[in-house]
Amino acid sequence: MPETGERELPWWRNAAIYQIYPRSFADGDGDGVGDLAGLLARLPHLADLGVDAIWINPWYASPQADAGYDVADYRAIDPLFGTLADAEELIRRAHDLGIRVVIDIVPNHTSDQNPWFQAALAAGPGSPERARFWFRPGRGADGELPPTEWQGFFGGPTWTRVTEPDGTPGEWYLHLFAPEQPDFNWDHDDVRAEFESVLRFWFDRGADGFRIDSAALLVKDPALPVSDPEERAFTDLEDVHDVYRAWRRVAESYGGARVLIGEVWLPDQARMARYLRPDEMHTVFNFPYLECAWDAERLRAVIDDTLRFHAEADAPPTWVLSNHDVDRVVTRYGREDTSFAIYARQHGRPVDLARGTRRARAAALLTQALPGAVYIYQGEELGLWEVEDIPDALRQDPMWERKGRNPADPGRDGCRVPLPWSGSEPPFGFSPDGASAAPWLPQPEAWKECTVEAEAADAGSMLTLYRAALRLRRGLGDSGFAWLEGTPQGLLAFRRGDGFACVVNLSAEPVALPLTGTVLLASDELHGQPVLPADTAVWLEL
Repeated sequence: MPETGERELPWWRNAAIYQIYPRSFADGDGDGVGDLAGLLARLPHLADLGVDAIWINPWYASPQADAGYDVADYRAIDPLFGTLADAEELIRRAHDLGIRVVIDIVPNHTSDQNPWFQAALAAGPGSPERARFWFRPGRGADGELPPTEWQGFFGGPTWTRVTEPDGTPGEWYLHLFAPEQPDFNWDHDDVRAEFESVLRFWFDRGADGFRIDSAALLVKDPALPVSDPEERAFTDLEDVHDVYRAWRRVAESYGGARVLIGEVWLPDQARMARYLRPDEMHTVFNFPYLECAWDAERLRAVIDDTLRFHAEADAPPTWVLSNHDVDRVVTRYGREDTSFAIYARQHGRPVDLARGTRRARAAALLTQALPGAVYIYQGEELGLWEVEDIPDALRQDPMWERKGRNPADPGRDGCRVPLPWSGSEPPFGFSPDGASAAPWLPQPEAWKECTVEAEAADAGSMLTLYRAALRLRRGLGDSGFAWLEGTPQGLLAFRRGDGFACVVNLSAEPVALPLTGTVLLASDELHGQPVLPADTAVWLEL
């Protein structure tokens, strides 16, 4: 594949990047869980779709307490998914198809089965092994209280007490997520050196970049204040930037074509922009856009803010509608409240799937017309919806357990249901014919209309729309952006360069198109009229 120096712009500035949740993408061996063999077999789908890169959620050796985000070995592939040789072959085959490969890295925490953590448990208090983590004595007369009162992102306390080698109750260790995910101490030189080595390990095998999980959480306040409800003791501390400056030096040593992408959830855009300084990350995820309601005024404000702060940072914006942690966009846009908050899900509220699908189609054209990189979560191109009726006994997300099995907040399994590929009944080609195991999460019978096979044969399908949009957006490159002013309320309209415009009607009524041109693509039928129906988007050649 060409390196950056052979291209007019770095590839990641305007790439279409497809997110793969490997256990739910395609099952090659028939055990009901997706794997690298299945992904290899389905690479032609991604090439036909027209994406520039794939981002793969964690594939490392793991006990799978949190779907692979509890990593036991950062240099090994979990046998559930395949082997290291399979991963190397996947990178080669993807590159042959012109698709770059970005892999997830999880630096804030590891698995409690990681050899370093097991050694820390065995070594006891005050040992060098424990210094790589956050072991502390408890409060109270006998150390029976945790060192702080912090609450975890999955619910519950952030400290677990260990039994010491002599059998007595001992120190506590910090885990911002599940107890099976102890946090690293990033003040320790061993931790910093280990992760730089891991980066090189995968860059040497052809990886084109890393998506950095929980990127703002690595560094903690060593004073460990007992109560800090605003998370100031472990979010966005100044020393975290030293980590990413070191990582950027590693990436640049591979010729400049490798990318660092941060999962940075911060409400303050000025603080977020600091991660985009020239010697740190290349891009960060755009969560304000993902969370925004289907509302013209609010979306325009988010787009303006995004473009402004990325321009100030001289970094490309990113746009994303969904991922493995959030409700699928068809469901979200089919609700009365179309916004999203990760800790205030709306499970069980009425959903109009037809309306949600119509809006998701329009949102796809809006998103892909904006300048910068776009992310597509697997199944988004098929118009899949959130599966809200998974039996409780089959749910696997630790958020579901840690939050007390709250029916109003069932976790993230509903957006992680295995993809439908073909056929008229489950497993819809997800597993090979005759597979003995059912998919690890049940697929809705109604998905028979949403298989890749069915949608590829339908000129009006979501898949056909995505293929056409991804092909056309390549021609936009890094062309300029300008709003078309004076448009009716509820309408978003903008130009890219001199010859392209996108117009989106987010209102409840049809609206006359505010400019003329040749229709390149529309999210719904226009019936030959210069009128844009409600919840519809159109691309025009001017």
